[in-house]
Amino acid sequence: MKSRRTLLVRTGHGSAAASAVPGLPEAVPGVVPDGVQAVAPTAAAHAVADAVADAAPTAEPSAPPVPPDLPPVFGPVEPAPVAPRPVASGPVAPWPAAPGPIVTGPVLPMEPVLPVVTVVPVQSVRPVVPAPPSAPPVAPPPFVVPPRPVEPPAVPAPPAAAAPVGPVIEPLFTSAPGLNWAGPGDQWSRAWALRTLDGAAAPDAAPVAPPVAPPVAEAPRAAMTETRDAAELPPTARDIELIRTSLAIVEPVADRATAHFYALIFLGHPEIRALFPAAMDVQRDRLFRALLTAARSAGDPEGLRAHLGALGRGHRRYGTLTGHYGPVGECLVAALAKYAGSRWNAETELAWRRVYRLVSSIMIEAAEEAARTSPPWWRGEVVAHERRTPDVAVLTVRPDQAYPYRAGQYTSLETPWWPRVWRHFSFASAPRPDGLLTFHVKAVQAGWVSNALVHRAAPGDVLRLGPAVGGMTLDDTDDGDLLLVGGGTGIAPLRALVEEVAGRGAGGRSVEVFHGARTPAELYELAALRELADRHRWLTVRAVLSGPGAGTADAAAAGLLAGELPEAVARFGPWTGRTAYLSGPPAMVRRTTGVLLRSGLPAERIRHDLVGDLAAP
Repeated sequence: MKSRRTLLVRTGHGSAAASAVPGLPEAVPGVVPDGVQAVAPTAAAHAVADAVADAAPTAEPSAPPVPPDLPPVFGPVEPAPVAPRPVASGPVAPWPAAPGPIVTGPVLPMEPVLPVVTVVPVQSVRPVVPAPPSAPPVAPPPFVVPPRPVEPPAVPAPPAAAAPVGPVIEPLFTSAPGLNWAGPGDQWSRAWALRTLDGAAAPDAAPVAPPVAPPVAEAPRAAMTETRDAAELPPTARDIELIRTSLAIVEPVADRATAHFYALIFLGHPEIRALFPAAMDVQRDRLFRALLTAARSAGDPEGLRAHLGALGRGHRRYGTLTGHYGPVGECLVAALAKYAGSRWNAETELAWRRVYRLVSSIMIEAAEEAARTSPPWWRGEVVAHERRTPDVAVLTVRPDQAYPYRAGQYTSLETPWWPRVWRHFSFASAPRPDGLLTFHVKAVQAGWVSNALVHRAAPGDVLRLGPAVGGMTLDDTDDGDLLLVGGGTGIAPLRALVEEVAGRGAGGRSVEVFHGARTPAELYELAALRELADRHRWLTVRAVLSGPGAGTADAAAAGLLAGELPEAVARFGPWTGRTAYLSGPPAMVRRTTGVLLRSGLPAERIRHDLVGDLAAP
């Protein structure tokens, strides 16, 4: 909005004021615009001007616009009557005349109710532009009312949903409420595998068209057929030599070869990733080293078959299928070829393919045979949880169906809190008529499964169990004397062996049990074993203490021997003619094995479940 301004012109004859009127040219300071008649100010006008200059400015209403189509008008315009407004009192100083050029003062805001002078506004002359001739008006079309519909309008069908790219991944707790299982058969695994590796279509998977193979010349096709036929032959002595030579080169860089091996598997076959736990720190080395151990033992068919048969049956709990072995073998050969260096050639590759075919065929046969009589895993509910020490708990589990095992064996347990993470635990009791299973678990540092079982598991929790494995069982054809040596929770399978002997009858044999620990609290099973010894004269129990409190009068009064467990066993030897069963930490088992071998006990009469590097002295 334009504001009206009052211009005071200071001249030698006095002052003149002009108001800026809309439609008139803007006034120039010191110049009277054309068409405005200057009126000589009076003394009252001077007083009013000075009073208005001292007053505060107020808002001004906008002037009404001049209609553009009116003809120009000349002559005075009578102002509207304005009510008198009090003017600030005080002496009014005379306005002295100042000769010289015209000097303009500041532009002061002025309210319309206090006109200083009478202004004769004159509108500027505007040319009147005639309006163009308008077209003749067109009559609007008549309004037509449509007839009332007889049938309801058709509703369009909803748009068709786009076909999903792959199977929908359902939330884990929807498919298994209350259990955090993940593995074979869950939605996550099926989402990765559009087709299973054995050729059968996976559930909820769209059919995949087989790739069209390019034509192959007859000569390369014949060479490929000949190579495949050669790989199906049994390994020869030359193949075993090449295997051991390449292993000697790869073993110093086994960590890098293992990482490359799993990278090839997971990148080329992402559906296999579901078979492994989220953290591969422990599991990463197991499969690769098991394959290397099997290849190293290729010259011993009987031992190889026993070892690989247990692996094949145990791998069923991971969801391993027959079709998985082919891609794993290709990735194994590729990893070995990368890290074997210049010693890798076509002959070495053929040797590895022959050995791997032997290894995989034994494992596949064992798995298929076990599938005809047992499930890949069992579910067991925890019915009792007893804390023996701050880090040792005894769990009683009830399986959902018959669970076959023997005293001295062990199994793998998976908790609902760590999916696909399995750990071995020995049975602490012989098979019972009620089918209950007992486990002794010690929470070890950074042990995922052991800490969960000791500090988190409670009655009502459900675990998963793999098949029973292990060869530390009693020989039914041998009724000789027994030596049982257990350290820490290693006493669990030995307690099961004692129960089996008690249940079946000693038959004239004697059983010597050595139970070793560092502190008296860790001898948590000593009271139960001594109670059995009080009832059975063929059983002798000795406790060995190696930590704080060993050798004190209190320890001696409690019947506790002082020293390390292997040395205590050696003091009560020799043990010729007995069959020894060892269980506990690997270092203790290795040292006790050396003591027994030096005392004259043959190696075939020393039984434990340490294999590979753990059993090496």
